[in-house]
Amino acid sequence: MTALEPDFASDRSESDISFERADRSGTGAREWGPSLGWSLAAAGVLLVGFAVAPGIEGALGGALGLSMLGVASADARRYVVPDVLSGGAFALGVIRAAANSDAGLEAALMALSRAAFVAGLFLLVRIVFRRFRGRDGLGLGDVKLAGAAGAWLSLPMLPISIEIAAVAALIAYVFRQKKRARVLRAAGRVPFGAFFAPAIWLGWVTDTILSTLN
Repeated sequence: MTALEPDFASDRSESDISFERADRSGTGAREWGPSLGWSLAAAGVLLVGFAVAPGIEGALGGALGLSMLGVASADARRYVVPDVLSGGAFALGVIRAAANSDAGLEAALMALSRAAFVAGLFLLVRIVFRRFRGRDGLGLGDVKLAGAAGAWLSLPMLPISIEIAAVAALIAYVFRQKKRARVLRAAGRVPFGAFFAPAIWLGWVTDTILSTLN
C-alpha cells in the first residue's frame, strides 16, 4: 500500500451483489446504453489488437481489451468487477497460451501457474490488510482480475502492470479529492479494477510488441 493507503476496493464481484436497477430519474437508458466514448474505445481496442498481432492472437487480444473495458466501466460506476468478464478473460488467456505454442499443454499449465500465483498474492494482501486494518483493502473482484492478468501477461510484465494501475489509481484519487476540495483520507475508496483492467490490456500489447522485436 502507498503512504495514503486508500482502499483499493473493487470490493465486490458480481456474485456478491445484485446490480441496482437503473430506473431512477430517467437515467436508465443513458446508464445502460452504449455511449459514443465507450464505442470509440472498443473500436480502438480492436484496431490496436489486430495491428500488433494479426490473426488469432489479435482477435484474442481484442477480446481481452473489450473484456477489460467492460471491467473498467463496471468498476468505475459500481465498484464491482463482473465475474463473467474476469472469468472470461482468464479462460481466453489459457486458450491463447495453448493455441500459440507448439507445447500447448505446457504453455497452458504455465498460464495457470502464473494466474494462481498472482491471484494468491492478491488474496494474501487482502487477508493481511484486513487482519491489521480491520477492513478490506482489496476486493475479491480484484483477486479474480489478478488471476486473469496472470493468464495473459509474462512474469516481467505482471509487476509493471500492477504498479501502473496502483500509481494511476492513486493519482486519480488525489486529483478527485483536490477537485472536490476534500481532504485525503486513508480510508478513501478507489475502484482499483478500473485502472488494473486497462493496465492488463496494455501489458499484453507491450508483451506482444516486444516479442515481435526479439
